[in-house]
Amino acid sequence: MENGAVYNDTTEPQAKPPRRPFGCTLRHLWGWRLPAKAAQAILSLLAVICEEIVEDCIKCGGLYFFEFTSCSAFLLSLLILCVYCTDAYETFGEDKIQKV
Repeated sequence: MENGAVYNDTTEPQAKPPRRPFGCTLRHLWGWRLPAKAAQAILSLLAVICEEIVEDCIKCGGLYFFEFTSCSAFLLSLLILCVYCTDAYETFGEDKIQKV
């Protein structure tokens, strides 16, 4: 008797969950939250672009702070969109996402 014959009759292959393109899902970011986060990303990118247009400034401290905050807002809003709209939310778990 072969070793594989015993197990072939009793075990079933595990069904793979259906794959979504790029793992995208809108299950965790629905309603008004998705357009709000998308608008936040677009507006913060627009702020970074507008800041880069400025060529001369007398006191540039405020401009550098604006650049830092708008770039940080853009990167963080992209991170939030990536986490909530991909499989990363299920991978890390809701409790860890809420802590971060």
